[in-house]
Amino acid sequence: MKTLTLFSLFALYFFTDSVNIENSAGQFFNSGHTNNWAVLVCTSRFWFNYRHVANTLSVYRSVKRLGIPDSHIVLMLADDMACNHRNPKPATVFSHKNMELNVYGDDVEVDYRGYEVTVENFLRVLTGRLPPSTPRSKRLLSDDRSNILIYLTGHGGNGFLKFQDSEEISNVELADAFEQMWQKRRYNELLFIIDTCQGASMYERFYSPNIMALASSQVGEDSLSHQPDLAIGVHLMDRYTFYLLEFLEDIHPSSKSNMNDLFKVCPRSQCVSTPGHRTDLFLRNPGSVLITDFFGSVRKVEITTDVLNLTHPIQQAEESPVNGKPHREVYSYVDQLPVSEIIHQKPKQKDWHPPDGFILGLWTLILLVFFKTYGIKHLKHIF
Repeated sequence: MKTLTLFSLFALYFFTDSVNIENSAGQFFNSGHTNNWAVLVCTSRFWFNYRHVANTLSVYRSVKRLGIPDSHIVLMLADDMACNHRNPKPATVFSHKNMELNVYGDDVEVDYRGYEVTVENFLRVLTGRLPPSTPRSKRLLSDDRSNILIYLTGHGGNGFLKFQDSEEISNVELADAFEQMWQKRRYNELLFIIDTCQGASMYERFYSPNIMALASSQVGEDSLSHQPDLAIGVHLMDRYTFYLLEFLEDIHPSSKSNMNDLFKVCPRSQCVSTPGHRTDLFLRNPGSVLITDFFGSVRKVEITTDVLNLTHPIQQAEESPVNGKPHREVYSYVDQLPVSEIIHQKPKQKDWHPPDGFILGLWTLILLVFFKTYGIKHLKHIF
């Protein structure tokens, strides 16, 4: 009798454990997607829009770090700030005034650059209506199991976003493009993020299912810049994207953070503008949608109940003789680039710049001394 009771308890334990594993697996795969794509677009040209290129490259770096490969990223940059003659550090683009983290990097793959970044090309990428000669790297080869992240940054207004300061895309055109994508089964779920003035107006006309949208500002509000750098002479990022990336730096491929956490990024006290989001078209509860469902990549996993100890160094299985003696190489895990520490560092002393207003104050002092010495009547000899 005691043996039967013990057997029943063991059977109940293993059954409960297997049910928990199945529930965890079901929660892990509940999004229903099998691949991830990202379309990252900077729509602004000219040096004073440096921050928009830095915004896009920073998001590009984050999605690559979380596992989305270049083959699944369509990167569109309207200008090449890295090679601009005004850039004091050629071949670099920085997103922070410490100038420690070069978001341009050595392995950036720009798919559309310069005058290739147009409204027509953007819409063709989304809808798949590209010429047959278009290479695979310039195509969005998604399907009905694809989760797509679409990020836009630039200058906009109520119901439109400017491209290259020469044309614009309206919120109606964007909504119709997303509907074409849905009808052609080009996405499973879509996350739309826009950092521009009056950004919320761009998602007001959306009507296709399974779309979640975020914007840096409400209708009638400006989206403000951040991180001014006197050496370059421009701002390095926009406020919303800066705090968005600060949030993403704490995300790792197995992170459990969800979209409700993303909605709290950059409150009005930090952004000055009022970020907005829209979830009524999305079928799932945002609290059950992981950040990595859009910013990361689907990975093949094997569920196991065994406990694996990863704290000890990993030793090579085979021994290789060195100088006639057996030698075993020892490997260990190392931390990734400590980006969060770099971001919060103070600027280096060697990158000293004159304080704000120093040049203006110097010229004011010179003029005061001149007028005190010579008076206004001598101005006719100068002009």
